Amino acid sequence: MSDIPPPPVILGDEPGSFPHGVLAERHPAIIRQVREAFPYGPAQQRALDALLASCTKGVVEPLPAGAHDGERWQEWGAARYVGRSWFDLPWLWSESYFYRQLLQAVGYFGTGPWQGIDPFRPFKLAELDSPETDAELAALDALSAGDQDRALLHGSLWGNRADLGFRLSAGDTGGADAARGLVADDSADLWALLPPSAAGTLCLIADNAGRELIPDLLLIAHLLEGGRIARAVLHIKPYPYYVSDATTADVLDALRKLAGAQGAAAEYGRILWAAMTDGRLVLRAHPFSGGPLPYADLPGDLRAEFAAATVTIVKGDLNYRRLVGDRRWPPTTPFQEVTAHFPGPVAALRTLKSDVITGLDPATEAALVAAEGQRWRTGGTHALVQVRA
Repeated sequence: MSDIPPPPVILGDEPGSFPHGVLAERHPAIIRQVREAFPYGPAQQRALDALLASCTKGVVEPLPAGAHDGERWQEWGAARYVGRSWFDLPWLWSESYFYRQLLQAVGYFGTGPWQGIDPFRPFKLAELDSPETDAELAALDALSAGDQDRALLHGSLWGNRADLGFRLSAGDTGGADAARGLVADDSADLWALLPPSAAGTLCLIADNAGRELIPDLLLIAHLLEGGRIARAVLHIKPYPYYVSDATTADVLDALRKLAGAQGAAAEYGRILWAAMTDGRLVLRAHPFSGGPLPYADLPGDLRAEFAAATVTIVKGDLNYRRLVGDRRWPPTTPFQEVTAHFPGPVAALRTLKSDVITGLDPATEAALVAAEGQRWRTGGTHALVQVRA
């Protein structure tokens, strides 16, 4: 790492800022949506009321005595942050702890009938079963062999705008739009790490479920089938997190969606199903994946796993924040510098939905600011592929 001191971590204490809006507006809205999605009983209703009061006007409350992960959260920062305003804490920590407390409120970790019930499942299934998802899967049939590398990579990159990737071709307007939306593109460096006839392991740290997880699975299937990797490890969340983040149940839902499709999508589903049964595709739900810390603080077992991988692909906005550190980096800060802590080759595939950004050249940043102010950072209309080999 550089000897230059890192900038401050991002807090949620600035009215009008994106982080402040998430804490003050998005989190209360999520509580309302979860309350409406299930007929929770009086105990859960009271707990949701208490969480709403805490996160809007109160302070961070401790987990209940005896919580299965209470000691872990103490080590992750609760010992320092309980009793303080949510807005005065590192934003990454506040967001993560909110979802842990939301699961506590609805009884996810309890011993009663609501144990293990994903409060976000209705939203995930609605997206997975949408006509848009069916259209995107049908578009796979039109891909030529020469288009597949680029199209499936862009599908994974853009997530729920995956149709831009699946229909990517030389003369296609959607493909041109996707290319113009890239603020950094190290795709060639990523493919150089994944040559044909490779025998290595890909680690992919997943982001969202539904329409964003399916393109990730398709990319894995393509790499396995093409011999670019011998094995893939898909890192998912150990419990529901950030509304749409993928869990084991979400992976299974996505596989069933592919298995019930037609044409190329169904064939990819068969490849993935077989890969899971014979161990070429492994799911990993490490507790750290549901934690509030940057990847600079990886535990030893994950550090060793990523060090041994051919490349680790880090998907999505939250994982990008954890990879580079949720700090106010100047956008031109070298990506190589802020990811030097990561134990092996790493690639970030990310649609921009929060303020953090690194690795831009000065001309790109200047053009974005001139055209859009700072909206380009958070609007989901720009993306990046960044690689540190």
